Amino acid sequence: MKRILLTLLPLLCATAGFACTNLIVGKDASVDGSVICTYNCDGFGFAGSLFHTPAGRHTPGEKIAIHGWGPSHNDQFVEQVEYTYNVVGFMNERQVTIVESTFDGRLELQNPDGLLDYFSLMRLALQRSSSAREAIRCMAELVERYGNNSSGESITVCDPNEAWIMEMVGKGPGRKGAVWVALRIPDDCISAHANLSRIRQFPLEKMRNEKGKMKNNPRSISSKNLARISRPEVECVYAADVIDFAREKGFFNGKDEEFSFRDAYCPIDFENVRYADARVWSFFRHHRSDMDQYLPYINGEFAKCDHLPLWVKPEKPLALTDVMADMRDHFEGTPLDMTADASAGPWRMPIRPLPMHFATSDSIHLFRERPIATQQTGFTMVCQMRSSLPDDVGGVTWFNCDDADMVAYVPLYCCLTQVPDPFRPENNPRNEFSFQSAFWLNNWVANMVYPRYSMMIGDLRLAQRELENYYLADQDSVLAAIRNLTPADRQSYLNKRSIAYAARMMQRWEQLAKYLIVKYNDQVVKRTDADGNFLRWGYDTPGYSQPFIDALPAATGNRYKLKEVIDRRER
Repeated sequence: MKRILLTLLPLLCATAGFACTNLIVGKDASVDGSVICTYNCDGFGFAGSLFHTPAGRHTPGEKIAIHGWGPSHNDQFVEQVEYTYNVVGFMNERQVTIVESTFDGRLELQNPDGLLDYFSLMRLALQRSSSAREAIRCMAELVERYGNNSSGESITVCDPNEAWIMEMVGKGPGRKGAVWVALRIPDDCISAHANLSRIRQFPLEKMRNEKGKMKNNPRSISSKNLARISRPEVECVYAADVIDFAREKGFFNGKDEEFSFRDAYCPIDFENVRYADARVWSFFRHHRSDMDQYLPYINGEFAKCDHLPLWVKPEKPLALTDVMADMRDHFEGTPLDMTADASAGPWRMPIRPLPMHFATSDSIHLFRERPIATQQTGFTMVCQMRSSLPDDVGGVTWFNCDDADMVAYVPLYCCLTQVPDPFRPENNPRNEFSFQSAFWLNNWVANMVYPRYSMMIGDLRLAQRELENYYLADQDSVLAAIRNLTPADRQSYLNKRSIAYAARMMQRWEQLAKYLIVKYNDQVVKRTDADGNFLRWGYDTPGYSQPFIDALPAATGNRYKLKEVIDRRER
């Protein structure tokens, strides 16, 4: 009798993947040779947590029931494989990492009868793959066999040696499979995607030589030759019908070499560029000084510029801390800076409420910016993969729940067999506050800071840096401690270390929450000494930001204008 294994997918909510950000760093673009990728999983309505799937060996005939958040698929299963890897979050025991961002693209291509949503697809690939290339092949074969029910997806696929972008779109109701393309990111480059297709032209399997004749291109293969993906010279893989299908649907009618995946399957407009690619532009801008040449594109002036580069070479290698800072971006220092005008309120708040666009009472339509860091993030991670170290300690997911700007990243090793309590799904209920929940403790602090951001963010930054600096400094002692341990003892040690890291974060954040309510009670700021200890007496009144003050006369006329200014200190 066949054995049935149930894969219980957490119900992130249907919108969880519709507003995410991935940043990607090649191994030669990082300070220490790490491949790095990130994930802000943004979606209102779910409490972030960390899932775990243990490694296992399976017998012939085993199947997995698929229960995603898409259409109901009662009694539908995926065949199990002989061995599945240990998975913690979105990294497996071989340091393979898969993260995503969703784009709407052409919604008529979503197939409600397809079995696999993107989350199920990613988790299955993580359980079955020992490299990024294996994961790409696995996902292509799974959607071909079982169907894809997501809209458009940009998927980051990494291992300790390589980083890839894979983009995938379904074929519409009644048609299994998907059209897709995957490109390897150069090792010395950085890339990103954020809810908009990023791949335009790509190398085809056959290319024209100098005389115009077709010849084989060793860099590129189609899905007909998917078995060749393991060859190191292959840097592009795509569905065999990716161009033909676009012609059939009327999305493209030019020469094959002119084909653009983005333009065929996710046409741009001002909204999807400003809300999505602006995040990519801001990340690139942190690491290259020439990115303002693309401002016309961000501003919707497509006749002047109609795309960002898919990847860029940074002016200097990125440290892990650089990437953490990138995840906390609100366009600071750019023309899109969310803290710099009256819309930021009295205390330069970078957070904005929904909806994304709105209208004045006299029907002037307005929009708000959409940054990398945002209040609706359920969980955030910076994934570090290192070929210079053994897998169990080389792969680290720096993780926490809630807004990346408002939390400290906690290191969790890819060999974990036990999720730390603050990150467990059962300890992060959606509709009930809990002091055992990382999501709710982080939200408690964040929602105190948001309304008086410029006043309070400094204290949060001190706690954030204190924790992250401790974790980073402790990594050398971890490497020394495991050097002579057996594999089983190493795993036990790394489990305990990760659990201790999470507990330290929870203790520090509860301390921070209590400190903030005392220091900033009733709209004043209690005075402290250089070490942050409260003085016996004394407080300051911080007042409003200057841009907010400057905007008041235009908004209120003479309502608050003093008729006479008196300096009472002279009396």
